[in-house]
Amino acid sequence: MDGVTLENEYAYIKDGKVFLKGYLDMPDRQIGEVKRTEEEAFQYFINRYQIAVNKVNQLETEITDAQNKGSFLTKLTQLRKRLLNFDGIGDFIPLLKKLDEQEEYLRSLIVGNQANNLTIKQALIDEAKEAKEDVDWGVVADKLQDIKTRWIRTGPVDKPYQDEIETEFREVLDDFYQRRKAFYEEQNRIIGERMEKYMELVKGAEQLFRMGNWELSFAELKRLQNEWKNVGDVPPKRLKFEFRRFKKLTTLYYEKYCNAKGIQIKTRVDPRVEAQQKMMEEAERLADAKDIFASTERAKVLLNDWKNIKVPSHLAVRNVAERFRAACDKIFELSYLMKVITRKLPNYNYLSERQQVLTKYREMESIVTRARGELKQLIESYDGVARNPDMDKIMTSNIQTQRRKLLMKEVILEELRRAAQNVG
Repeated sequence: MDGVTLENEYAYIKDGKVFLKGYLDMPDRQIGEVKRTEEEAFQYFINRYQIAVNKVNQLETEITDAQNKGSFLTKLTQLRKRLLNFDGIGDFIPLLKKLDEQEEYLRSLIVGNQANNLTIKQALIDEAKEAKEDVDWGVVADKLQDIKTRWIRTGPVDKPYQDEIETEFREVLDDFYQRRKAFYEEQNRIIGERMEKYMELVKGAEQLFRMGNWELSFAELKRLQNEWKNVGDVPPKRLKFEFRRFKKLTTLYYEKYCNAKGIQIKTRVDPRVEAQQKMMEEAERLADAKDIFASTERAKVLLNDWKNIKVPSHLAVRNVAERFRAACDKIFELSYLMKVITRKLPNYNYLSERQQVLTKYREMESIVTRARGELKQLIESYDGVARNPDMDKIMTSNIQTQRRKLLMKEVILEELRRAAQNVG
């Protein structure tokens, strides 16, 4: 080759420029210039060729180790383009052959994966079609959201099927959401009509109340009450205001009617409220009983029974619930106090009354001191943790519980202090 001053089977130097010989269907191309000596320039580009070798070997390793091998196809294509324009001296044909083999391997995997993805997505469509027919909208929405998540996580299918299967899946979901929307629109319409009816009944009760002729309008009021029972369900929050107005009007009406007729009104108490009232009174008696351990066992039964009584919020008596809980807290705190004392002083029952009261006071004082320290540590630990809604609820509830228990301990301590002063 005329003008060539240095050459090997892959490259040569001509006129102070380094050329890579053509291979495959590619012509010779300049890859650099001689800066100092031809030998140094040649060796520099021979060394650079090792970079290309390392890149190919690295990609092979990554493909072998990867779970999602198909994701490397783009990286492989980009590496091939770089090799075809890489400035280095060496045999690029084996490197390109390696990439061809890897590409063939990846494309075969992709074809298999796409076929598998198609099977999975068709199964998800069938699952969604079956799920969407249920009328429990909340449950179905959760199921479809789970199916949609699995759909997204499933890889693509072959292009000829992609649009068709995506459209079919979307239509299944759209059908459910349209039917759900129509259902709730109808429900809202029905609820709206029922609320209008409730408001009409309240206006009717107001008119009867203003008439003042209690005896003549009594039958009409009974009719309004019967209609109220048959209107139908609406969300309690929406009916709350109208219910209270109607209840107040009918109650006042009956009071006026009974006064006009000379009837003695006997207040009717809901049996559930009455049951809770009795349980509260029993718990308060148990808190003052001498056998605190027997009281503790009975209080556990009462607590369980209390949970099983479902009193509607508009009937619940807050003061009764608070007194019941306070009485139970007192029983459990006194029980713990006596457990501590009898463990430390087996002869406690043989002490004088004054000694017993003083012993309980001193031990309760220690318990209160520890409880205050534990509450302080709990609050400090809460302030030191990263906040999130779920943790906030748990920690706030724990702190409120500990404060409530500490308050009862302090109440008992004060009662024991007074008792100690009064004992001779």
